[in-house]
Amino acid sequence: MADTVLYHVTESLATITLNRPEAMNALDLVTKEALRDALRTAAAEPAVRAVLLTGNGRAFCVGQDLKEHIGILRNTGPDAPPMNTVTEHYNPITEAITDMPKPVLAAVNGVAAGAGFGFALAADYRLVAESASFNTSFAQVGLGADSGLSWTLPRFVGPGRAADLLLFPRSIDAAEALRLGIAQRVVPDAEFADEARKLAHRLAEGPTLAYAAIKSALAHGATHALPQSLAHEAELQQRAGASADHRAAVAAFVAKERPRFRGE
Repeated sequence: MADTVLYHVTESLATITLNRPEAMNALDLVTKEALRDALRTAAAEPAVRAVLLTGNGRAFCVGQDLKEHIGILRNTGPDAPPMNTVTEHYNPITEAITDMPKPVLAAVNGVAAGAGFGFALAADYRLVAESASFNTSFAQVGLGADSGLSWTLPRFVGPGRAADLLLFPRSIDAAEALRLGIAQRVVPDAEFADEARKLAHRLAEGPTLAYAAIKSALAHGATHALPQSLAHEAELQQRAGASADHRAAVAAFVAKERPRFRGE
């Protein structure tokens, strides 16, 4: 991994940290490739049962590194659009977060703008520091939405408010993010790091196969009618019901004991 993205695994938890604090974790080419590859590695490693995605410094991620981008624009001909990075980096990063059969916790420590906002919404859970904020940003630089924001944002805040936030970008503080449903939990800055680790380890120690089923059911239900969703739930429940974790958890419940999940 490049040193702009840190990757560390401990006790079944992969922590992926954007590490360009001097640039507010803006995404240059090296960082985009490293983030994409780190997420794919976490998805493929059997020992990893949950992912914590966060940033170093004052920002979670402010999206594209515009200083690098302006150089690309100056050296790109009219027949070679400069936005190939969407298909090569931003889409794969978003899909790596949404498609992995493991829960992803976005610990939003600071500003999440543009693609950074999109990555946070792609995660399964957003823990947000009180000082953090969100901004769609794209229209401010003459762009539409990417990193899944055109799909995720309306589902969290409704189509009308999503259009407002995309057409008229502004800073959304943590309190408003919680009201809008963008954040699931907001905590004081002083408690943020400890709470992020605590939640992430709880996910890593949980029923991994059940979490995968929940992710799959939510994604399927967002684009299918109830009959198809019911059928998909039944299929997923068959798999979860055959897992060792389910059997152990039922036995623990009957015995009035705390279940211990192994992700099997």
